Amino acid sequence: MMRRVLLGLGLAASIGSASAAQCRQALALGLDVSGSIDTHEYRLQMDGLAAALLDDEVVASLLAMPSAPVDIAIYQWSGPRDQRLIVDWTTVLSAADLTRIVGALHGVERPTGSVGTALGTAMRTGRDLLMQRTGCWKLTLDISGDGKRNMGPRPQEIKTEMEAASITVNALVIGADSPRLGDVRQVEIGELSAYFNANVIVGADSFVQTALGFAAYEEAMIQKLKRELEGLVIGSVSDARHPYR
Repeated sequence: MMRRVLLGLGLAASIGSASAAQCRQALALGLDVSGSIDTHEYRLQMDGLAAALLDDEVVASLLAMPSAPVDIAIYQWSGPRDQRLIVDWTTVLSAADLTRIVGALHGVERPTGSVGTALGTAMRTGRDLLMQRTGCWKLTLDISGDGKRNMGPRPQEIKTEMEAASITVNALVIGADSPRLGDVRQVEIGELSAYFNANVIVGADSFVQTALGFAAYEEAMIQKLKRELEGLVIGSVSDARHPYR
């Protein structure tokens, strides 16, 4: 089914040229690779995002408006000096564009870097990336993390920079995969979600998505991408159908 969606929508997308297309959304995804994440969890995160980008409904949303596509960039973050771009800005016009992005995610090895969690620096990296796409209708930072900031600038200080640049920041909060009582895990992820709600997300429609552990990362990312992409598609299509409303 996914392959048919890719082929069908990819063909439709190829009709519009990249030079003529507007950008309806610039989406920068920041992935936490700090020391709290082991090799197995790292792979679950990279492969989980790759699988989420190939989900039928996500693909349909990404390729729904060939005349106004989505631009995607992906980077990894940990300490203040450990910000690594793994997918530079890619305009998603076809199945081939998604294939290239997914291939990069499958092939990237875990970097060696700081064990720290420089969440504020990661937000600023996302802002700098998105400032390269100011012509897009919407600028969105999608940042994943499994812990609170312990190095670098405080996230709440960076929120004002995001707001000034009209950037929406959404978060995917990841709980611990280690065996422990379910109620303890729920309390921990609840506390972390509250932290991201208070200090990280910004924008009228911003939100925090949760994954109970890295094993649930793929499904949480699917739900997050659908929520980020579908509203803009539905609103734009509705406006096109009712231009004088």
